[in-house]
Amino acid sequence: MRSRDLFAEAQHLMPGGVSSPVRAIKPSPFYTAHAAGAHITTVEGETLIDCCMAYGPLLLGHAHPDIKKAIAAQLEKGWLYGTPTPFEPEFARLVTGDHPGMDMIRFVSSGSEATMAAIRLARGFTGKSDIVKIEGGFHGAHDAVLVKAGSGATTMGVPDSAGVPAALVAHTRQLPYNDPEALETMLAKNTGIAALIIEPVPGNIGPVLPKDGYLKDVREITRAHDVLLIFDEVITGYRLGIGGAQVMFGVRPDLTTLGKIIGGGLPIGAFCGRREIMQLVAPAGPVYQAGTFSGNPLSLAAGIATVRWLHDHPSIYPDLSEKTRGIEESVAGKGNTGGSFVRIGSMFKYFFRPDAPQNYTGVKECDTAAFTRFWQKMLKQGIFLPPSQFETNFLSVAHTAKDLEAIRGGYAACR
Repeated sequence: MRSRDLFAEAQHLMPGGVSSPVRAIKPSPFYTAHAAGAHITTVEGETLIDCCMAYGPLLLGHAHPDIKKAIAAQLEKGWLYGTPTPFEPEFARLVTGDHPGMDMIRFVSSGSEATMAAIRLARGFTGKSDIVKIEGGFHGAHDAVLVKAGSGATTMGVPDSAGVPAALVAHTRQLPYNDPEALETMLAKNTGIAALIIEPVPGNIGPVLPKDGYLKDVREITRAHDVLLIFDEVITGYRLGIGGAQVMFGVRPDLTTLGKIIGGGLPIGAFCGRREIMQLVAPAGPVYQAGTFSGNPLSLAAGIATVRWLHDHPSIYPDLSEKTRGIEESVAGKGNTGGSFVRIGSMFKYFFRPDAPQNYTGVKECDTAAFTRFWQKMLKQGIFLPPSQFETNFLSVAHTAKDLEAIRGGYAACR
């Protein structure tokens, strides 16, 4: 069955025909039959170079043999127990060891679940009700963070989705990224704020890069006002290196959320942090969190295989950075066409605006119609990018020199 026929059937059976909104590519998405390395193959038999990589988890590429071997070995032993497994302390020791200041970890089933639990924990630890998030930052699809800006960037939030009570998101305030002065002003005027949750490098609108010293300023300001700092590293964790953005930028948050890469492509999430905070999580403390699939042995087996592979191959991080630099050079070689290329590590994006955006307001100024035309041209060249101006592109260790040549050629030709 062809993709358009599958989508027509799915629209009658599933809201919008998809399991997540970003997959609803117009006029209809392609359907994937199988994938390997840096390539996905559609049900029509077309093979595409993948620069979406499942929106970030597949740092080692599709169906990496080490991860596949780990999953297969666990399948022989069963895939759900409802009891602790030896994987849990093993992986906990590995992940906390990679992050200075991260003393304890709780495994959950998704990044959304991790951020929801981290916010609840911050409130429980501080006894305060309000949180601050960065405008445009995405922390999952739960009520407290589904907010949009009000009349100004530093106002209390209003619901960004039907079904979210206004009274609930009134406890969520928003600030622009890269603006430490706005953070200082807000925290100085409001004593009821439990935590700031921030993507150190916003990925769902970017990547948007922090200005020099911004993240360190954020750490100093939150500490001075007795506000917990939560780094949402669901995207950047192990993507920017061992220890993620907090090691790259030398900033130690109070709590961290992880996901994506630590599951090796299987569902996972985690929230982690200082011992005195984490010890409040049930059953050790009064902040409740539970889940049937938390610590799933398949996900942990895949995650351990992934992280151990990364430890054994540290050179992949500078290598991937060089690969994105090569794509940037192909853009520069074409001359200025009114856009800007942004990259950090293996994350990159071409923004259809003259200057690299510094925050969500800048991202919204992009020419989305031009991006759509560009995306369609790239797909015809056999290159699959995330189908939104507001989503990061990713490379993996599986992208070959031939793949990169095609990507560079596409960027040079299709803009």
